[in-house]
Amino acid sequence: MTAGTAGQGRAPGHPERPGTVRPGRSLRTLRGLRGRRGAQPKVVALGGGHGLSASLTALRRITGDLTAVVTVADDGGSSGRLRDELGVLPPGDLRKALAALCGDDDWGRTWSEVIQHRFKSRGELHDHAVGNLLIVALWEQLGDHVQALDLVGRLLGAHGRVLPMSAVPLELTALVRGHDPDRPEEMSTVRGQATVALTPGEVQRVRLEPADPPAVPEAVRAVRDADWVVLGPGSWFSSVIPHLLVPELREALTETKARRVLSLNLAPQPGETDGFSPQRHVEVLVQHAPKLAFDVVLADRSAVPDEDSLRAVAEQRLGATVELAPVAAADGAPRHDPELLAAAYDRIFRMHGRIGPWR
Repeated sequence: MTAGTAGQGRAPGHPERPGTVRPGRSLRTLRGLRGRRGAQPKVVALGGGHGLSASLTALRRITGDLTAVVTVADDGGSSGRLRDELGVLPPGDLRKALAALCGDDDWGRTWSEVIQHRFKSRGELHDHAVGNLLIVALWEQLGDHVQALDLVGRLLGAHGRVLPMSAVPLELTALVRGHDPDRPEEMSTVRGQATVALTPGEVQRVRLEPADPPAVPEAVRAVRDADWVVLGPGSWFSSVIPHLLVPELREALTETKARRVLSLNLAPQPGETDGFSPQRHVEVLVQHAPKLAFDVVLADRSAVPDEDSLRAVAEQRLGATVELAPVAAADGAPRHDPELLAAAYDRIFRMHGRIGPWR
């Protein structure tokens, strides 16, 4: 199998072709799909963890030309154990992205549940995810990260492609003010994505080790060739900003002719961004990539207490307009509703995109 075939055609026994109406898709969000594959926007979504999964679950409802670019700095849980033992990329966020791209039919739901399944035991297999083991096995068999992920995507019938942002495992380090509660003004260095995500104190900046890591070429090409690039939502310092610390990827994001959307979180994350306002999220992102501009900042209306301040920061620091839309789940939990988020992306793509068919 050649690279780039994930999501094309049908997996054995898979009754559904990409681009067909599936349960859970509204006709309103599907109007760009029906029989007009050449009219679909080419979308690249960047991030990691549950935030990226939320974006992918929404975006696959409105386009069949979708690529996920995923962080590879995770060092906790099953991913961290496999990384330490085998020296591989952490597969967990890649697995979550693949699961999010599974369809809403029986085939997609089954495979999504299978690769997300975690073993429960008293031995070494405890808490390993099936999908993590499958991805790592194919990496060892094929010796190619991209080809292996494409093959998993084909098996799952994934409606899109998943790529790591770098082909080398990365370590995230953070400069934190007040990591020691008894010394609130002291700066400390915290290492490891899992630790950074839950650190006490206020994260000031993050960096990657090794510094200036190489980007996966297919990820760079996807960003440069896209019609739309979506960054976020997700853990801001450990899943979103790391993409801006890979030089080739940051350059591609800055120079691409694609329109860019920054999708904000529904709430601050305890530890990592505790107490951050929406505009503070924008400001720390700009600190890490001052030359990067955006076209649109998307936020949930209920998560923005000071709309005027966010609009001012977005315009002045990013050159972006702000789109407020109801995208949160109805139960009040800080998670996105896939249909509402899909509708918001669809509206943004049509309001702010080029007139007429997509290239």
